[in-house]
Amino acid sequence: MTLDDKLPIGKLRLVREQDLPLVLAWRNHPEVRRYMFSTHIITFEEHRRWFERTSQDSARHLLLFEQDNVPLGFINLRVFDSAAGLADWGFYVSREAPRGTGLLLGKTVVRHSFEVLGLHKLCGQVLDFNERSLRFHLRLGFQKEGILREHHFDGTRYHDLVCFGFLKNEWVKHYEK
Repeated sequence: MTLDDKLPIGKLRLVREQDLPLVLAWRNHPEVRRYMFSTHIITFEEHRRWFERTSQDSARHLLLFEQDNVPLGFINLRVFDSAAGLADWGFYVSREAPRGTGLLLGKTVVRHSFEVLGLHKLCGQVLDFNERSLRFHLRLGFQKEGILREHHFDGTRYHDLVCFGFLKNEWVKHYEK
């Protein structure tokens, strides 16, 4: 069995302007919004302006995860130090996606990060009350690297930010198992 046989079947592609209504609907869903740094309902105009600005940034990779040409999730990958090969990511999945889609999306993004983009390290940050995402990052192979104490204020209270990292050499070992 090769490394390819162990990895999920899924495809990443760049987000296009015609994808914006779908991505916005996913982002504005209450179960997605509650775990974001900005929890207000985003208008289409605000979303379009964000897309126009962000899609022009060569350090940003706005991606859709698809299976059988059906969009199931959104990924925002940002290379913040290209010389060192460091990036961070965020994502969300359609509420209608089949169970297990998040893990397939995650494995596909990690593989893309190391094999296609040639990154050394992929980082993630999770609000401390997002138990599902905390477990998800560990299951995917990320290591918990630290906590930024009371780093996010939601308008009512402060929350810790849990920092994760996944190194390329750890990825190779993780997926050889």
